Amino acid sequence: LAPHTPTPCPEPPCHTLVDFQAAFLQTLAKYVPNIYSAEMDPLLEKQEEMAQIKIFDPLEWYLFREDPDVCLEKLRQCGASQLCGKVFKGGETTYSCRDCAIDPTCVLCMDCFQNSIHKNHRYKMHTSTGGGFCDCGDTEAWKTGPLCTNHEPGAANYFHFLFAHLIKYWLLPIREKTDHYYCVLFNDEHHSYDHVIYSLQRALGCELGEAQLHTTAIDKEGRRAVKEGPYVSCQETKEEIKRHSENVSQRPLHVEVLHADVMAHQKFALRLGSWLNKLMSYSSDFRQIFCQICLKEEADSEKPCLISMLMLWDAKLHKGARKILHELIFSSFFMEMEYKKLFAIEFVKYYKPLQKEYISDDHDRSISVTALSVQMFTVPTLARHLIEEQNVITVITETLLEVLPEYLDNNDKFNFQGYSQDKLGRVYAVICDLKYILITKPTVWTDRLRVRFLEGFRSFLRILTCMQGMEEIQRQIGQHIEVDPDWEAAIAIQMQLKNILLMFQEWCACDEDLLLEAYKECHAAVMRCSTSSQSREKTVLQLCGHTLESKRYRVSVDPVSIHLPLSRTLAGLHVRLSKTGAISRLQEFVPSEQFQVELLMEYPLRCLVLVAQVAAEMWRRNGLSLISQVFYYHDVKCREEMYDKDIIMLQIGASFMDPNLFLLLILQRYELVNAFKKIVPTKDQDLTKQYNILIEEMLQVLIYVVGERYMPGVSSVTKEEITMREIIHLLCIEPMAHSAIAKSLPENENNETGLEKVINKVAVFKKPGVSGHGVYELKDECMKEFNMFFYHYTKTQHSKAEHTQKKRRKQENRDEALPPPPPPEFSPAFSNVVKVLNCDIMMYILRTILQRAVQLETHLWTEAMIQMVLHLLCLGLLEEKQQLEKAPEEEVTFDFYHKASRMGSSALNALNILMLLEKLKSVPQLEAQKDMINWILQMFDTVKRLREKSSLVATAATTSGSETTKGDESTQDKEKAERKRKAEAARLHRQKIMAQMSALQRNFIETHKLLYENTQETQGREDSVMEEESIPLAIDSSKIALGPKRGPSITEKEVLTCILCQEEQEVRLESAAMVLSACVQKSTALTQHRGKTLELSGGRYLSSAKNISCSCSLLRTHFSDVCFTATRALPLRDANGTYDTIDSSLGRTPLSPAPSDSPPKESYWSSTALVLPSPAIQELTTVELEARTAIAPRPHVPSKDKPAIMSLH
Repeated sequence: LAPHTPTPCPEPPCHTLVDFQAAFLQTLAKYVPNIYSAEMDPLLEKQEEMAQIKIFDPLEWYLFREDPDVCLEKLRQCGASQLCGKVFKGGETTYSCRDCAIDPTCVLCMDCFQNSIHKNHRYKMHTSTGGGFCDCGDTEAWKTGPLCTNHEPGAANYFHFLFAHLIKYWLLPIREKTDHYYCVLFNDEHHSYDHVIYSLQRALGCELGEAQLHTTAIDKEGRRAVKEGPYVSCQETKEEIKRHSENVSQRPLHVEVLHADVMAHQKFALRLGSWLNKLMSYSSDFRQIFCQICLKEEADSEKPCLISMLMLWDAKLHKGARKILHELIFSSFFMEMEYKKLFAIEFVKYYKPLQKEYISDDHDRSISVTALSVQMFTVPTLARHLIEEQNVITVITETLLEVLPEYLDNNDKFNFQGYSQDKLGRVYAVICDLKYILITKPTVWTDRLRVRFLEGFRSFLRILTCMQGMEEIQRQIGQHIEVDPDWEAAIAIQMQLKNILLMFQEWCACDEDLLLEAYKECHAAVMRCSTSSQSREKTVLQLCGHTLESKRYRVSVDPVSIHLPLSRTLAGLHVRLSKTGAISRLQEFVPSEQFQVELLMEYPLRCLVLVAQVAAEMWRRNGLSLISQVFYYHDVKCREEMYDKDIIMLQIGASFMDPNLFLLLILQRYELVNAFKKIVPTKDQDLTKQYNILIEEMLQVLIYVVGERYMPGVSSVTKEEITMREIIHLLCIEPMAHSAIAKSLPENENNETGLEKVINKVAVFKKPGVSGHGVYELKDECMKEFNMFFYHYTKTQHSKAEHTQKKRRKQENRDEALPPPPPPEFSPAFSNVVKVLNCDIMMYILRTILQRAVQLETHLWTEAMIQMVLHLLCLGLLEEKQQLEKAPEEEVTFDFYHKASRMGSSALNALNILMLLEKLKSVPQLEAQKDMINWILQMFDTVKRLREKSSLVATAATTSGSETTKGDESTQDKEKAERKRKAEAARLHRQKIMAQMSALQRNFIETHKLLYENTQETQGREDSVMEEESIPLAIDSSKIALGPKRGPSITEKEVLTCILCQEEQEVRLESAAMVLSACVQKSTALTQHRGKTLELSGGRYLSSAKNISCSCSLLRTHFSDVCFTATRALPLRDANGTYDTIDSSLGRTPLSPAPSDSPPKESYWSSTALVLPSPAIQELTTVELEARTAIAPRPHVPSKDKPAIMSLH
């Protein structure tokens, strides 16, 4: 091919094409083997120079028909392309505009970003994995600013050249003549760098440096010739490498023996690809002609077009060849939108074989042709075209079903036990393609689009059917499970499908008819899965006059699964029916007799019961696998399509079912029917704890069912309000950094949380100090939105948030009640859910728990349980209050107040909920809940007044009644506040005194250690006490203590403070008597001769009395009120082990000094205290000790100068 400069012609004659083809192939056959012969130690610069002179210069002269440099400069001056098309390398920085990008896959290179308007917007920086290209100039990738200043539109000149023979050259077979071969080692992703070096050293006998050089080249280019010589020699080397590599890995390295000419032509083909890639950047005509040739199919041939053949060969190419091919596709097809669409059609046409080749491949996705899907599927118009014309959704879902059959069990459910992590990870790429195709919702629906989407949705439901109930587990009883089953694969697929499930639901919600059709299909799939299980015998449950008939099933015995994507998809479609109003037409598609809501909510309810039983440690023998699954069930990454949807499905059940039957089904599945029907006495603390936790978990779910309404469709709330609520409850725990808040919020398909849109509405940013980081603090006006039982709180977060909010209210001198905020109103489709609050079974549950707490006769209640009961009462009262404020009483059917005020039974000792709440305030264990109880009682009063106010006819009477009520209420509030203030002052005073006494005691013991060891106890005090009034204020200057002229002594005034009422009382004869508490018990410690060695022999050693007092005093009147209000005699055991009785009516014990002729009892000492021996004290609880107290009279007459201070035991 001699350089020449003929006149350019766009259409060369046929004989010119034949001459060019022959000359071109002859030139390659002549020069390529010579230029690229040195494969083992190539001189790259010399090879490049020879190739340019011998091949590329003549080729360019032929194509341009003039000096190539001059022609290319002309093309460059005609204007650059509107598309940048720069292909990213691995590790290169990319930029994505968060304000303007259609989706997160739209990125810019550094040059385009710096010269665009997006540098002043909110943007993200990423590190490219390689294989993508810059989207600058793509108008469908950006909402605004698609072009940078470097790619503004310009004029274009058109040249037509021939590329067909260049492309066909890549596919030509080579005839091997000489016995000159190479042993070539290829790259894969299964062997580590060190493994390859080790294998090469052993197989080739080379040094470490040479092996490292080979390995580096293999990792970079994808292959490397490690041996040159005859075929037999290279074949032996191949077997050696395989043998040594197989010892350190499950599979051997990929090694091939290639002819030298084949290696040379393959290397030149890569160089030719780079040359074409460079050429594509100069003119649109080059790209169009190239694309036309690549897409042209041969007549009367079933062979695919050239570009399809190259794609199908992609998995067989080495790393370097793949890169060249992908770059050529980027620079040609993806730069011309019309040919990009044609390429996408070919891609979808061969999608299944391409994905199957990738799954069985051993290279990363970034260097696979399947990674190009993101460049096509995320273009809105192109994606819509592929759905309508190529049915791409069905193609993708069917591909998933074809690559996963090996994981199906006998029931056609997925079971990933013993799965291949590498293979399953490659399957995720197919799931990502489904996400890409759904990432942009259509704004206009055509009949064809609707039909194609429904076909794809049905195919997708087949995948969900295989997941519904997969990997069922059964409770392990007796022996702990030996090996934890694999659970990561199922959870990982669930996480991959989360956004896809949401996007399918959003697509369905775009069109009312489509939504109803999709709901019908999904409902039918759920019913097929529910009825396909083995039929069970039915059981009948009766409670409070209501009867439930259901299938016999126990979560603690029968198999259960946490994976229910079909049921949860149906729940998502149901709330969208409610949101759009299409639910009014639901019976046209799903008749009421076919709806069977009990079956729909059965499986989500089982899952919630499983979570409760795990919390109750009933499944601890099943190992960590189940615990991990439950963790992800609640985790922010999965909860939207797992936990949240299960709660919604229970709300759907509550909206369709009779509320009493709904609660009976809940009780039956939680296996708590007997726990509420009767109390079975048991000493098994584990069983009691188990019941308590199950009741707590059940009450918590009931709170969520009736109280959690922040979901579009369940109530009239927006996504922004939902995000604000999430942020409020996160900041109620503690101030948080921006990153901590973002990690705790769910992300949508665009990896956005919506945080930036609403954060400034609910929080203020506190700048960091010298050290630390800035945090957001919740605004004061948002504190009222705090809900202690927020359903996304973990147990730790719940406790921390409660503590933080109570501490804040205490600092503000407010009560510690934390009632829930008024919830938004249910949408019409869910309005029946509130009936659960005031149904008979709910009242029975609430009354039963409160009665157990009041009676103190059973351990089947906890403070947490009482908290939840109080929360449910709050929800019922708030609901009734809201309804009464919006409508007259005769129109309000919600009668929570009347149900709570009604007696639970006709028994004489029956109590209603109001009475139980009043008694609850006196339970010592519930001291922390008193403020909440008071708030509820006030709310009961408020609802009562609202009903009375609503029943009045005369407006004047109503006004005057309300004013009087307000006045009475104001007076009552002031009195309550004053009493509360005094009680709080007394409590703080007691705490202060106890702290001081403890500190003094510790200091005294430390200071007088020797005194305790070396001194004897001495007794005695002066009997005469001077009255304080008899001492004159002015005293003589001479103060004589002894002798005939002894001066008067000053007696200090002794004042005691009552520990109950905090009243100070002076100790005087005419004053009220004070009681000093003391504890007297037997002691056999020889304290008289401490420090001396005693010779003890044959003696009889009796016990002595030890009197211990805390020095706390109280008025006699208070002591009588506290200790002598008992209505029955309390038995006490004396020191000899016999029982005596305190006469409660007399206020004193019948124990009296023994007659002189009778042997003295050890119970009577001059310490004036009633004795309980140590064993008796140990058997009594704190409450019993408080009840079993009495005053014992002193056996001696008190002094006339000092009042008697009685001793209390």
